[in-house]
Amino acid sequence: MFKKIYLMIATILATFVGSVFAGFAAQDGLYSAAPGQLGFIEPATPIMSETVVFHDFLMWIISAITIFVTLIMIYIFVKFNAKTNPVASKTTHNTFLEIVWTVVPVLILVVIAIPSFRLLYNQDVIPEADVTIKAIGNQWYWSYEYPDHEEIMFDSIMLDDLEAAAAGHPRLLGTDTRVVVPVNKVVRVQVTANDVIHSWTIPAFGSKVDAVPGKLNETWFKATKEGLYHGQCSELCGIRHGFMPIMVEVVSEAEYVEWLEWAKEEYAFVDAPRLQQFASAASVTE
Repeated sequence: MFKKIYLMIATILATFVGSVFAGFAAQDGLYSAAPGQLGFIEPATPIMSETVVFHDFLMWIISAITIFVTLIMIYIFVKFNAKTNPVASKTTHNTFLEIVWTVVPVLILVVIAIPSFRLLYNQDVIPEADVTIKAIGNQWYWSYEYPDHEEIMFDSIMLDDLEAAAAGHPRLLGTDTRVVVPVNKVVRVQVTANDVIHSWTIPAFGSKVDAVPGKLNETWFKATKEGLYHGQCSELCGIRHGFMPIMVEVVSEAEYVEWLEWAKEEYAFVDAPRLQQFASAASVTE
């Protein structure tokens, strides 16, 4: 019995240590999950960094609670089993213990609540934005607009496996176009949908917000590292839910200005043939 208990404790500790100290995935500027990864994707925004710190803080607390409760249970099994304690105790109340096991959990929850509320506030309150982007969910692709530059509108459609492999993107995460934003700038993302509920999510940014038809939701991020970041629709939205990825490229200020000039010409019209091709492929799948 004790071997099983020790094995359980060892498993809990191994899981805790692995989750806290697991390596991040950020090879060749591509911020996406890696095979065998346990921890979070390397954070690229202050919000995600704060989320990881809060997660690790909670891991210490819940691990300490788990170990403490396990040791108490072992003590009870050894001290108060029928063999070693044939005469059962008649104790029914202990005022001190009842106060302790009521007050201590309350104090633990208060300690958890303070950083939790701070993180929620930071996620919800959007600072003054340097760049605004509108993301529109469709079955099954994303459309993007830059309200500050009305001529920039484009659709982002998933690449097939061969195209993604040729471009060096992870499978099911590559798109034919990408959102481009400057590094170290506050980006406000306005999110809505044309048909059903979708969800715009970039794990490395700590950003996740539902795209609801007829409603304009908002989130924000401030990427502190240049690179290419991947995400996916995180709300079950239909048969091709798993095939509407998100790509955001974070570039320098100078590169962003150059991209704006290029995008004003490139995206001055809707790429109708590409959308028609995607629609045909979707209808065949259905």
